[in-house]
Amino acid sequence: MNKSKSEALLARRKDAVANGVGVFNTATVQLAKDATIIDVDGNELIDFTGGIGVINAGHCPQPVIDAIIDQAQKYIHTSFNVVTYEPYIALCEKLNSLFPHGGKAKTMLVNTGAEAVENAIKIAKQATGRNAVICYSGAFHGRTLMAMTLTSRTSYGAGCGPFAPEVYRVDYPDFYKNGAGKTQEAFVINELNKLEEYFETHVRHQDVAAIIIELVQGEGGFTVAPKSYIKGLREVCDKYGIVLIFDEVQTGFGRTAAWGASAHFDVQPDISTWAKSMGSGLPIGAVVGKQEIMDSAGAGTIGGTYIGNPLACAASLATIKYMEDINLNDKAKKVGEIVRNRFEILKAKHAAIGEVRGLGAMIAMEFVKNSDPQQPDYDLCNKLIKACAERGLIVIAAGVHKNVLRILVPLVISEELLNKGLDIIAGELEKLSA
Repeated sequence: MNKSKSEALLARRKDAVANGVGVFNTATVQLAKDATIIDVDGNELIDFTGGIGVINAGHCPQPVIDAIIDQAQKYIHTSFNVVTYEPYIALCEKLNSLFPHGGKAKTMLVNTGAEAVENAIKIAKQATGRNAVICYSGAFHGRTLMAMTLTSRTSYGAGCGPFAPEVYRVDYPDFYKNGAGKTQEAFVINELNKLEEYFETHVRHQDVAAIIIELVQGEGGFTVAPKSYIKGLREVCDKYGIVLIFDEVQTGFGRTAAWGASAHFDVQPDISTWAKSMGSGLPIGAVVGKQEIMDSAGAGTIGGTYIGNPLACAASLATIKYMEDINLNDKAKKVGEIVRNRFEILKAKHAAIGEVRGLGAMIAMEFVKNSDPQQPDYDLCNKLIKACAERGLIVIAAGVHKNVLRILVPLVISEELLNKGLDIIAGELEKLSA
């Protein structure tokens, strides 16, 4: 592929943009539609990343473009704290209906997933009058102070301390890595017992305001929590008056073939956090929760100048309606089945694939050495990503050791294009394994 303009653009980036802004892939873009990106050299690329899970409904859906233009012609910003506008309220009403949390729900809007997490923790602390928060190994909740403290991978917070106090970390219930010799049932019982013991050895349950968990870890490698563990966690939180928070930032809005991953677990949280695909790329997120918990936050203690920007609200309302109109959850189910089946075929051929896992269309495969879950193979995963890039397929890694190939393809992708991308992965993996 011709890369002269892309290389020049990337050189300008290196000269002008702070080095701390990550480069996960060296693709460029001048146009994008559905699951296709046209780079600045005119090359057509297949997008298997969706802006890191933001483009579930595809690049530039026309109803969303129309809604943004219509709103921009009316007003762009007033600050909801100063001048109330209807799109903010309408979006909150829609989210409350989608995510009832066991009764009447209320919502606040923010700009990002990290902001949603920060505000969810503040609300939980005010609701309980407690200070401690429990999170999990492998977690990713953002890069702001509290969110970065909750995030597990140490490189994300390198040189950024001191971190938020009263944050405690327990092991994520990863049966693949830590369940050897046990049935999943016995593993879950043991993990829940460890949590009870943790209250005796690390932090009293009387001091814990919230437990925050990703039902499917995003940056952590698409590990899915056992359903029975989540049910047990709900019981623990009910027993001790702890606010249970589900971080659905990456799992939401069709990615798991449901509006949220919680639909697969038959468990409702007290608070949930959302962002990414709820706005088709415009910066918007939300905290949704039980009315009595959400209303416990004091006036002015949550929010910000730009929360629920009118353009973002219009985009989000149009995105959700578009998802409903095209039945995106059904599309996700089909996409997920195709990807999982293709990856399982690869796993049967390649010993380096330790596990194929995920939920709905949030599917990944983990690369390991010697078939050992404790020996991550970063090199193979990295080489595969670079080889795919040379073939015009954009993919990125996940996992604490970046040894997991994750698929966050726009869910509107055609079956033909999806299989073309999967053929590239299979072909390049075959070459690397020869």
